[in-house]
Amino acid sequence: MHPLARIALALGLAFLYGPILLLVVYSFNESRLVTVWGGFSTRWYAALLADSALVAATTVTLKVALASASLATVLGTLAAFALDRRRLPGRPLLSGLVYAPMVMPEVITGLSLLLLFVGLGIDRGLVTIVIAHATFTLSFVAVVVQARLRSIDRSLLEAAADLGAPPEQVFFTVTLPLIAPAVIAGFLLAFTLSMDDLVIASFVSGPGATTLPMRLYSQVRLGVTPEINAISTLLIAAVSLGVLAASLIAARRGRAAGVPV
Repeated sequence: MHPLARIALALGLAFLYGPILLLVVYSFNESRLVTVWGGFSTRWYAALLADSALVAATTVTLKVALASASLATVLGTLAAFALDRRRLPGRPLLSGLVYAPMVMPEVITGLSLLLLFVGLGIDRGLVTIVIAHATFTLSFVAVVVQARLRSIDRSLLEAAADLGAPPEQVFFTVTLPLIAPAVIAGFLLAFTLSMDDLVIASFVSGPGATTLPMRLYSQVRLGVTPEINAISTLLIAAVSLGVLAASLIAARRGRAAGVPV
């Protein structure tokens, strides 16, 4: 690699991960002043347990992320199968409708969902956030799964059908194992996007359904506290472990199938 390319790569990585690394380091700061290093300490991680508001917001966020990611994975996978059929009537229009949430501003998505819930008379709360996040993230799942479906060797599916396997058996014994890494990746992507969302949740949330990003945003407006650095570090660790686990699972499946990774 050319030296200039290495320098550009190093600067890019520093720009992306430098602030995150700084946040992690200052989460172990003894001082209450987040910009003044006062020595190494884990006191703020212990202080998180005493902050009932942050604990409650974290619990709500995890519930919403798990529920919405599961729903988005199911719906996104079904949408990917539908888009994978070349003879589907109105396929270009359906593709545009599925991919629209990816490029549409979150403010528009949140406002439209708010008007929908108000028009239907649905009380805003945990359920509305789950529906909104599933609506927003299923398009990402569909893109990932559809890309995997296009790379599948169709002869394997045809061979299973020729041997007498019904369509549902072909799906569960051949198709699903082949697209499992993409389904897992889609679930993790939907889970991460749900945990990260602030704008849409702000529109469709209600009393008792404050997510962690909403709570952190309201606290940051009054000033950054060491507890915010600590909870952010825990979230970074959780997401990193999830990505690492998914990578290991995909690599293991690839080695088992004889695919170089």
